[in-house]
Amino acid sequence: MAKQDTNPQPGDIVEAETPTEKIKGFFVPSPETEQDTVIIKLQSGYNIGIKKESIKQLTILEKAAHKHAQAHEHAQQKDLPEISILHTGGTIASKVDYRTGGVTAGFTPQEMLNMFPELNSIARITSRQIMQAQSEMMRFAHYNIMAREIEKEAQRGIQGIILTHGTDTMHYTSAALAFMLQDLPIPVIMVGAQRSSDRGSTDAALNLISAAYFIANTDLAEVAICMHETMNDTSCLILPATKTRKMHTSRRDAFRPINTTPIAEVNYEQKKITYMTQPYKKRKQSKPRVTLLRENIKVAIIKTHPNMHADQFLAYRGYDGLIIEGTGLGHIPNQQTDNHTTEHTKIHGAVKTLIKEGTTIVMAPQTVYGRINMKVYSPQRKLLDAGVLGHLSDMTPETALIKLAWLLSNHTKEETRQLITKDLRGEIAERTEIDSFLN
Repeated sequence: MAKQDTNPQPGDIVEAETPTEKIKGFFVPSPETEQDTVIIKLQSGYNIGIKKESIKQLTILEKAAHKHAQAHEHAQQKDLPEISILHTGGTIASKVDYRTGGVTAGFTPQEMLNMFPELNSIARITSRQIMQAQSEMMRFAHYNIMAREIEKEAQRGIQGIILTHGTDTMHYTSAALAFMLQDLPIPVIMVGAQRSSDRGSTDAALNLISAAYFIANTDLAEVAICMHETMNDTSCLILPATKTRKMHTSRRDAFRPINTTPIAEVNYEQKKITYMTQPYKKRKQSKPRVTLLRENIKVAIIKTHPNMHADQFLAYRGYDGLIIEGTGLGHIPNQQTDNHTTEHTKIHGAVKTLIKEGTTIVMAPQTVYGRINMKVYSPQRKLLDAGVLGHLSDMTPETALIKLAWLLSNHTKEETRQLITKDLRGEIAERTEIDSFLN
């Protein structure tokens, strides 16, 4: 960096001049691993990193007013129902203000009410952090922690639970909790944020407030997801735990129901809940039962594609379970059709070897939408004869992976074979509704 007026501080408005352009925005502190980079938050809310060696001059245009925001004490209304918010990580309860350089991690009830004051008119809030984990870093051990903590809260006689979670693997976790938690007396609603709370386009507030409003006014008692219905801040959807998928990297309405319809629409501004789906599990006097995942279980997903090789399947030797994301109705390249496809015979042999050695293999649709049907074409019938499961299932690959892991953790292999294509938690629809495609 050729020249710098003074040492910029977080929240200062700066202008970085490079040989090709001038970049203006808020100065953001660089991570320890990127000390050779200047990070600037643009007006759009996105960050840009510029190598210091390419900056001719960094000018401070306006110093930040480093003031500490005053926290307001919110007196909670004793006559309102109690909702417990459990935090696992993600951006929804964290706020970074680069104008002041301050970082707020809202995990206590008062911090949550300061960030989302609308909650104070909906319910009495208790709030605590049970872990700090990025969703893409989670393992089955984290799911077990969540299930135990939810069990503790549910036994206190509260109205419901909000579980904050990173969005990347939220649909895996929702499926896991749906299988692990039985006889829930209250709703457990998972909430995330596609846009961080320091951006004007954040979806954190509406998602969390809608989840709380739904819990306070519903008779539902199961695990579900609450996220934006559209790109606008108008309404949220309550989505089924085992039939939902993140379908976009960054859109606020990224979470969509697969092969089904949403449970409900929540319009907080109008104070309105519209139910949109088939019967759901309702509140009752019961004690939740938890069946955990075996933390050392080995399950995986393999996506089929052209030009596969047998050793790709044999790499999963010793695994307890394998989900195959098949093309179309559930295909893999397992049949020789000409002199270019001799490898396909070896692939079929590899599948048979895995099954013979004890790996439970289940077919799931690579198309995401639709239903597996393995009796239409002869190569699929060969897979059925070899012991591949999943015929007539419409589970997403992610839910199939979680269900297989949960079954193998709590049942024998023979019981798993019998249960994998039976609907246990709404993961397999009796019939596929036409209107559910790209809903």
